[in-house]
Amino acid sequence: MSFSKTSSGAPSGRRAWWNRFIGSVRYSFYVMFHPFDGFWDLTHEHRGTLAAANFFVILLLISRLLTLQHTSMLFLRVYWPKVNIFQQCASLLLPLLIYCVCNWGLTTLFDGKGTLRDVYMATAYALVPYIIGSLIVIPLSNILTVEEGSFYTVIVSATAAWSGLLLVCGMIQVHDYTLGKTLLFLVMTVVGMAVIIFLMLLFLTLVSDGIGYFISLYKEINFRLN
Repeated sequence: MSFSKTSSGAPSGRRAWWNRFIGSVRYSFYVMFHPFDGFWDLTHEHRGTLAAANFFVILLLISRLLTLQHTSMLFLRVYWPKVNIFQQCASLLLPLLIYCVCNWGLTTLFDGKGTLRDVYMATAYALVPYIIGSLIVIPLSNILTVEEGSFYTVIVSATAAWSGLLLVCGMIQVHDYTLGKTLLFLVMTVVGMAVIIFLMLLFLTLVSDGIGYFISLYKEINFRLN
């Protein structure tokens, strides 16, 4: 596919994509302070993009890894030889994926207006305050004393609560639900997530036991033949 050239020689299509991406990232700050209007325009007026949502999820992963590596030992003790980076990423991505699928699946059965794309985008944008808070407390933790640790706790708790409130507002606007119905389906989503995770663990356990059985059987047959 060929792009038309601008006067500067850059592909206009690529520049338009970048402008829209940057605009949708900047729009997250509007969503933070005007959640009801922000989430409505995010999904219904297409002010948000999947690229920006993916960017925020990547920032969440980066902030988690930076937190583990650079937070002062006064507030977080990490034994790096036992840290698995892929496991840390999966511990964030898997619940996020299960939440989006479970919430979308449940609300679809009860007149929810949001698509899976809308749920994912709203959830990713709702995470922005928590991401910002996580990045702020990393350097802050290295200059605070134990007695001043309450500042660290307040920032982490406040930004997490902020993201939680944004998530509720986002689900209200995405699904066009009342506050009560939204809270009910958020609780049902958590229950559904627990059921899905239990079934996944049960399935993995059965698969692991089955593989172990056939390995033992192979070793026994190999021992008898030799």
